Amino acid sequence: MCGSCKDDAIDRRSLLALGLATAAAAMAAKIAPARAADGKHTSLSADQALTALQSGNARFVSEPQVCTMELAQTRVRVAEGQSPWATVISCADSRVPPELVFGGLGLGELFVARNAGNLVDTATMGTIEYGAAVLGSPLIVVMGHSHCGAVSAACDVVTKNATFPGSIGPMIDPIIPAAIAVRDAPGDYLDNAVRESAKRTAARLANTSFVLADLLTAGKLKIVAAHYELASGIVTFLD
Repeated sequence: MCGSCKDDAIDRRSLLALGLATAAAAMAAKIAPARAADGKHTSLSADQALTALQSGNARFVSEPQVCTMELAQTRVRVAEGQSPWATVISCADSRVPPELVFGGLGLGELFVARNAGNLVDTATMGTIEYGAAVLGSPLIVVMGHSHCGAVSAACDVVTKNATFPGSIGPMIDPIIPAAIAVRDAPGDYLDNAVRESAKRTAARLANTSFVLADLLTAGKLKIVAAHYELASGIVTFLD
């Protein structure tokens, strides 16, 4: 961790500190074992993990800084096992790295799957199920973002009957129902489609995976959709 982070009392082993007063500081004590190298599951609940992401994003927005993390020390600590406390499905867009968006998180903290349009195919579903069922990640976030090229392409298919070469067309097919659903909605068409697609993908996870459905029923998992605004850096969690 860089000196400026230490000066600001930002401890990467206590994600919930972040100036959230005594209650958050108390929760921070629960995070350290969640990132131990012994492979034990995180001790955070889904709600605590969500609070940690929200707090990290608030730091990213209000106090962005470039830090040199103690990667060598962390690498050794997590080499023998991982216990990520949140899973994020995000776009492959180079401007949307989840670890930075959520406050500069380090090795072993987030389980991340990225592809154009933050979609869930078979490989991504298996990744998500592994994170939740095997690694014990209690929270899944499907995060779309403003000005998404994949969603924009789907909108062009709907409004302009556009076609795309190679595998691009089949790739964006799952986004098209969302683009159709909000075509006549008030507001920005692309932004509406991004949000709708993220919400539909999040809802689809529980409906198509018995592994995730069982964890949800048992109260061991939460799935939420989110929207990242490129210009402001703000992540909004969607209903």
